[in-house]
Amino acid sequence: MSALPVARAEVQGPPAQWHRVLTLLADVSLFIGTRSVWAQAATHHLVLAAAVSLCYASILVTGVLALTVRRTRSLARLDLVVLGTAIVLTLCAWALNHAGGDEAVLTTQAAKEMVGGHQLYDHPWPWLFRLKGVALTATTTGGYDFTYGYPPLTPLITAPFLWLGHNGAPATAAVTVVLIAGTVMLWRLLPAPWRSAATMLCLGFSFLPMYARQGYPAIVGLVLLVPVVVRWPRLGAGGRLGPAGIARAACLGAACAAQQLPWFVTPFLLAGIYAVRRGELGGRQAARVVLRILGIAVLTWLLLNAYFIVTEPGPWLGGIALPLTQGAVLHGQGLVSISLYFTHGSDRLDWYGHASMLLAAALLALFALFVRRLGPAATVLPWCAFYVATRSQDGYYLLMTPLWLAAAITVPLSDFSGAWQPRPRWLTGTRRRPALVTAVVLLVAPALLSATLAATGRPPLRMDITAVRRPSVHTVSAMSVKVTNTGDDALIPHYMITTGQGMNQYWTQVRGPATIPAHTTATVELRAPSGRFTVPVKKSTRLRLRAFTATPQTLSTRDVKRAELDPEG
Repeated sequence: MSALPVARAEVQGPPAQWHRVLTLLADVSLFIGTRSVWAQAATHHLVLAAAVSLCYASILVTGVLALTVRRTRSLARLDLVVLGTAIVLTLCAWALNHAGGDEAVLTTQAAKEMVGGHQLYDHPWPWLFRLKGVALTATTTGGYDFTYGYPPLTPLITAPFLWLGHNGAPATAAVTVVLIAGTVMLWRLLPAPWRSAATMLCLGFSFLPMYARQGYPAIVGLVLLVPVVVRWPRLGAGGRLGPAGIARAACLGAACAAQQLPWFVTPFLLAGIYAVRRGELGGRQAARVVLRILGIAVLTWLLLNAYFIVTEPGPWLGGIALPLTQGAVLHGQGLVSISLYFTHGSDRLDWYGHASMLLAAALLALFALFVRRLGPAATVLPWCAFYVATRSQDGYYLLMTPLWLAAAITVPLSDFSGAWQPRPRWLTGTRRRPALVTAVVLLVAPALLSATLAATGRPPLRMDITAVRRPSVHTVSAMSVKVTNTGDDALIPHYMITTGQGMNQYWTQVRGPATIPAHTTATVELRAPSGRFTVPVKKSTRLRLRAFTATPQTLSTRDVKRAELDPEG
């Protein structure tokens, strides 16, 4: 009976200062990006502009009250106000910017094909990429990926929104609704004083709503992982899952049916659950718990994929594996930036992919070896492998950051104090510490060696522009390039000129050999995409002629002097 007065006193007593600060930070985070939304709405959508103005008032009033209210219950209500304000701002931003990009139009088209009973996978839709703002994913084979390359759950969720119109609006609406629902769910699952952190990270910083407005299927996977990650070491406690545990295991399978990123965190969660349960129940019981979780997850995944497994098994398998097999060109802020921006390429790009897979395996092994220390980091460790991958853009890191928050708040280090850690005989005894250090080095060394091989490779092609055709002073329609293959393999290069950090469209080769044998020189004539390349007006723009090859995967780059393309440069 004494617990009730204590709980009531905590609610009615003064809130902790850190709770005030957290509420205030969440409130302040709503300012990010709000001005641009208001400015866009004020010109054509006055109702939305008025809603954003009211959100400004809500932010200001909440900021004052967060620092002055006297009771914990009052501050908890302000946390709810901050959440409501964030939801309104997210919906306003979607109403103004809902066309989406390549992910959105692909997902919408996939939903249309599915509803129409047509093939979903291995079905190119090149016309979608003629829309304004839709980016192309170039591959090292000289083409582009026009097909849908994700598991089918997001198109299934998008189907009810197809009435919204063309382009990517149905997908952006579906994913935005899912993000809002996931934010509310995480807000409810977290302890009351921490709830504003969910608002801040999911909606306040604006980067996750931006990805939702682009229709990223990873947002759906993230939301489905939220109930799995919250207090995940307690899943299967006592050897029982119960209805809640079964639902969480089903969410894990559904997340893997939404996008491929959940595939990478799943082994870490299962390994952690096994270690905690083995420390509690023993090896046999722990294995049973993990197998039940895995069985429910796999069954859910199969049910969501069943129609496509039956109707188009080959294309379905190729489609869900596409991000791993498509051979997309280098992109990202990770280690590949060495070959992209700081050197002139590499003849060992495949080793970036090898390094990523080796590092993922090494991190999983280290997690199992040191689970008592690394357990809470299970939701962060998997993404470290993407830093050395061929595609290492920041989206792979930040899209799952709400899971970091959920683990930080609900998965303390003490949950792993009794977890089982594998300790073979050679990792025990008087030389335990040196043996463990040696194990760490041996596990990580192959990935580091592979990454070093990739980054230190040399460009196999040497290129010189010998002639340029200019329809006007600042445009180029074609050019001739002398290409020397300095490597030991015959190569089939594909050429483009880049003007920034991203990739541009390939130039079409209209004359010259497609294959350049080893240690030979050839001259090729290239035609600009759409017949014309405009030389950037800014003289500070860095022009780079790039040549990609697929087998082996290589990149050769040559800095282009402006005078070579523009007589007035």
